[in-house]
Amino acid sequence: MIQLHYYPSPNPAKVALFLEEAGLPYEVVPVDIRKGEQHHIDYLKLNPNGKTPTLVDGDAVVFDSNAILLYLAVKNGKFLPRNEPAVRAQMYSWLMFIATGLGPFSGQAVHFRHFAPSAQPYALNRYDFEAWRHWRLIDQHLAGRSHMVGDDYTIVDMALWGWAGAVPFVLGADAMKELPNVARFLDHINQRPAAQRAAALATAHQFKAEMDQQATDAMYPQNRQLA
Repeated sequence: MIQLHYYPSPNPAKVALFLEEAGLPYEVVPVDIRKGEQHHIDYLKLNPNGKTPTLVDGDAVVFDSNAILLYLAVKNGKFLPRNEPAVRAQMYSWLMFIATGLGPFSGQAVHFRHFAPSAQPYALNRYDFEAWRHWRLIDQHLAGRSHMVGDDYTIVDMALWGWAGAVPFVLGADAMKELPNVARFLDHINQRPAAQRAAALATAHQFKAEMDQQATDAMYPQNRQLA
């Protein structure tokens, strides 16, 4: 059976959505990053980057959420757009846009907005600006569209859904008012039973809730260099 090494955050959520949509049997293996379980030697053998998610499918081990989505889509022949070069080109472009731009800039905006040990105006300004720029591009792209690539529900939509629910935490409580097409997209995907099941995983397992010194050390080991 497939194992999904999981923590309730945007990147594992998008993989859970694929598994639920595809009806694939899988086992959730919780990885509590606030306890530092992502740094355990056994986990690093699966994912040398020490992040979540990781997927184990028999002898195949895949890390990085967008790589996992591509692996699952190709293997199962599901949630890929029609096999035309122009359409597939759009899939790869937007999937990588989320993987290399929207996700990382959103994550850094979250860090400097919520978790930096001291105020860093320059860093927050840079990452907040870039996060907003990426989300506005997505919002413009979704104008008049129900899906990211053509009329098909694809892994690009799943990748975006994983992050879209975090927009208020990334950009501020009222951010969705400035991203109406993202809000519409999120509401549309959230109505899918598979999305509801994927979202429910966040509370189906017990994870450390406190953002204390143990959690800070586990998630941001670079802070030790400041001591």
